[in-house]
Amino acid sequence: MKSILTWFQRIADGVAVAMLAAMFLMFCAQIFSRYVLNSPIGWSSELLLTLWLWVIFWAGAFCLRHKDHIRFDLLFLSVPGKVQRVFLILSALGIIIGFGMSFLPTWDYITFYKIKKSAILKWRLDYVFSIYGVFLGVIILRYSVSLIQYLNPKYKVTDEDADANKDEQVEQ
Repeated sequence: MKSILTWFQRIADGVAVAMLAAMFLMFCAQIFSRYVLNSPIGWSSELLLTLWLWVIFWAGAFCLRHKDHIRFDLLFLSVPGKVQRVFLILSALGIIIGFGMSFLPTWDYITFYKIKKSAILKWRLDYVFSIYGVFLGVIILRYSVSLIQYLNPKYKVTDEDADANKDEQVEQ
């Protein structure tokens, strides 16, 4: 099972890298076209914005681990392990409930955009913004799996749950 997840992680990382590479190449082409050929590419900024939107939410959903996300863990790190476990359960519940409550209205709004198209490339905007719905769904799923782990009475708080900088502080 772990090898399958590793394989999916590599694919997700590869997709993110491909999108970033496409952005870099398009950005370079736009600069060359604008300043050397004196003929800007009109559709490049729309493509770059769409790719940036997709990279951000794709990476947030599929590439980042829990400890890579922004966290405010000063209080978390100052309490014992059993209280940390309660904090993990409450935070997972908060994320699941908050994102869960926003999922259907967000998806409704995204699908509403099927009637609109982007200005230059004429892409349907529901396709452009659909990555945010995918992001919401994946985050809800990931935190649901984490919540099940946290609720297991045998669960012990690990370094994955604690701040990544904690190890660096111990070494210094």
